[in-house]
This record gives sequence, C-alpha cells and structure tokens, in this order.
Amino acid sequence: MKFRSTVPALVLLGAACLGCNKIPLKPRSPVPAGTAVFRFTRVVKGPLELSIDGTRIPVQQLPKGANSLRVSGLSVGKHKFFITSQHEIFSPDMGELDMDADQGRYLVTLTQQLESVLYGKSDALPPAEGLPGVTAVLLK
Repeated sequence: MKFRSTVPALVLLGAACLGCNKIPLKPRSPVPAGTAVFRFTRVVKGPLELSIDGTRIPVQQLPKGANSLRVSGLSVGKHKFFITSQHEIFSPDMGELDMDADQGRYLVTLTQQLESVLYGKSDALPPAEGLPGVTAVLLK
C-alpha cells in the first residue's frame, strides 16, 4: 500500500479541524421577541457603533471585549442595521432584520480584526441619540 497521498490529506484535515472555532449556529435558549442577537466569530474589542433605521444606538461596551451584541426593544417589522468599528470588520455589516411578534433573531456575524494606522487625531463622534426603548449591550 502507498500512503503518500493519504498522509498529507490527513495532516491538512487535522490542521483544518484544530483551526476551526466552534460558534453555535443556533442560540442556546430561544431569543425573546423584540430582540436581535449578533454572535461574533471572534472577540470584539470595540468601540462598536450601531445604527438601526438610520439612528445611532448607544452600545454598552465591555473593557475586555465581547462575543455577542444583544439589541432589545425592537418593534415588529423590518429594521435596517449597520455595525461598524475602528478595530474590526463585520460580515454582514449591514442588512435588514425582520422582527416577528413571537420570536427574536439570531445572526452569526463573521468578524475580522483590522490593524490600521491612522495619522492625525480623528474627530470625536457626538453621543448616540438612540431610539426610545431600544438598548444595545455587548455580552461575553
């Protein structure tokens, strides 16, 4: 028997399995109505900016980073969202959430770190105005 092609294939398969992060594709518990959970594939350090329906929402940040973002208080219907950060890139970073009356939404969001050099000092953003009853929290 010749194992010349089998051994490299097993080595590549093992390396691929060790490199995979186990991100749950479904939430552990049902997401309540009016809530959207964005599950990140990497730890997000922040600061994170979130806009829903064209309005910036204040996001409660964590000092050591977070695995997910929970947005609660959304009304039934379609909402456009946009997520951005100075240190991370998200996919999808924008889209529509179709909120039902009986359950919330759970989205797996691919996350990539962005290492960039910015010259000069950027202007500080004004505080986010928010929507009535809508809160956004980064969770570990």
